[in-house]
Amino acid sequence: MKMRLLALAHFQDGKSRTQISQFLKVSRTSVNKWVHVYLTEGLAGLQEKPRTGSPTFISTKQRAQLADYIEKKASSAQGDRLTGAHIHRYILSEFGKTYHPDSIYYLLNHMGFSWITLRSKHPKQSAEAQEEV
Repeated sequence: MKMRLLALAHFQDGKSRTQISQFLKVSRTSVNKWVHVYLTEGLAGLQEKPRTGSPTFISTKQRAQLADYIEKKASSAQGDRLTGAHIHRYILSEFGKTYHPDSIYYLLNHMGFSWITLRSKHPKQSAEAQEEV
């Protein structure tokens, strides 16, 4: 929404749509669309609209089960390390659902998981060495 409002501010200042698109580093088509929507519908027309798309494959209950699995694996003392492929296999085996590999990371992000993780602790590493890190 901020980008759209900024584009309109430049439009109202008399800048051309080409100048606006170059300044904001967006396509001229987007600027044309935003200006057109503003002129026909006003500011309300520029609000984000609900996006359509495929419904989620797994249910809320299944997401909770997946979150529990991830948290248990991530905190395991066995030195387990999860990858997107591991999670993909888990979803397929437990729920019978197939996700595109890129969608696994989107799902995890949507569930509140960050994919930036610490390396797991090796099970044979001493407790003293673990505390030093």
